[in-house]
Amino acid sequence: MKITLKRSVIGRPEYQVKTVQALGLKKIGETREVKDSPAIRGMIRTVIHLVEVQE
Repeated sequence: MKITLKRSVIGRPEYQVKTVQALGLKKIGETREVKDSPAIRGMIRTVIHLVEVQE
């Protein structure tokens, strides 16, 4: 799965900021490729409004 950070984490709750960091994203427009697992899907669900996901 490819995950791209599309919106800023500034002003977001701390748990959302830490979730984005745990996914390995730092800057807007940055893309990471991660394995598909239930844990990763749960993290994505938490910040779906900030990221774009491609399977």
